[in-house]
Amino acid sequence: MTDVHACGQAGTQSGAVQAGPTFLRRGMAIALVALVSFAAGCGDEAVGPPPPIVQVMDVAASEVELSAELIGQLDSPQNVEVRARVEAFVEKMLFTEGTEVKEGDPLFALDNKPYKEALAAAKGELAEAKAALSKYENDVKRLTPLAEKRAIPRQDLDDAVAALAMGKASVLSAEAKVESAQFDIDYCDVRAPASGLIGATEVSVGELVGAGEPTLLATLSTLDPVWFYGSISEAQYLKAESEAKRRNKRLFDLPVQLILGDGAVHPQQGKFVFIDRAVDVKTGTLRVRAEFSNPTKLLRPGMFGRIKVSVGAQADSLLIPERAVISLQGKNFVWLVGADSTVSQRQITVGDRIGSDFLVLEGLSPGNRIVVEGLQKVREGAQVQAMTAEQIAKASAAPAAKAKGE
Repeated sequence: MTDVHACGQAGTQSGAVQAGPTFLRRGMAIALVALVSFAAGCGDEAVGPPPPIVQVMDVAASEVELSAELIGQLDSPQNVEVRARVEAFVEKMLFTEGTEVKEGDPLFALDNKPYKEALAAAKGELAEAKAALSKYENDVKRLTPLAEKRAIPRQDLDDAVAALAMGKASVLSAEAKVESAQFDIDYCDVRAPASGLIGATEVSVGELVGAGEPTLLATLSTLDPVWFYGSISEAQYLKAESEAKRRNKRLFDLPVQLILGDGAVHPQQGKFVFIDRAVDVKTGTLRVRAEFSNPTKLLRPGMFGRIKVSVGAQADSLLIPERAVISLQGKNFVWLVGADSTVSQRQITVGDRIGSDFLVLEGLSPGNRIVVEGLQKVREGAQVQAMTAEQIAKASAAPAAKAKGE
């Protein structure tokens, strides 16, 4: 027994020497865990992270100038297609493409030789007709007194009078042929029918034009003024009419602003010059036309743009920043901050966009506080630290000012 005990004791001592450091580390770890658990169980409850800081704003009512925007396209009041009116070969092109031309300026010279020959032949026919007419007139003058004296049959005089009438008709026909031949020659000298900016030529020198149909040679457009075509909804039209009456004006007197495709605003203010007679039953809109001065010729037909029309001021309007609105499945929401600093989501109905803000039609009231920055930090029913933009700016500036002072 002694030997066994001694052996066991010796073994125990030997094991203690070998495993002492490991045993101590495990014991210290267990003690530390127990101490932490005891402190957690016996002390105060653990403190979680503070509520997130969000930027808020108070919704306030104000008077807002409302406007309607229409998308449309620019066009010229006069787009003139220059076409060949006779069949001929193009001899010369007398203008520079893409430049301004004046009414009456020569544009094309067509080969007129065949028409000169036709004119000469027509003039020959006219001379013959006039000679025949002269003979018929003399016959009538000669036979009239003889017929009165019954020296000749009455039928001879009647035949002479009929021949005279036919001679007059032949002269008129020959004169018409001469005039037509002269027109054909004149049509070979193609001139600008109006003043404006002419585009690219549609034909080449030496090309046969006017064969079977009036060939398009070029197109020119007047550019000052320029027209804007768009469509206005029935509701917008009625609102604009109501506002015009409130101001003791006509709808055509309301100022119109043109916004170009790059976002630039045309410096010249425009006005409505045409509103269609009926609403399109398929779209529920009216076609309108606005006119803008274009002295620099910057605006060109075919350009897309928008017009903004002032439709009057609306009192007690609620505006909120666009960034505060959450759009989801066609609906709009905001985060509302309650008196106890908890947030809840509120569905709203928005109207027109006024700059970077939305006009709120339903869902909010003056005095409501909404989150405008930090929307990703909040969740339904959670508490937040609500601060205005000024408060956040002051809080951010305080550490820097303190460090500078130290």
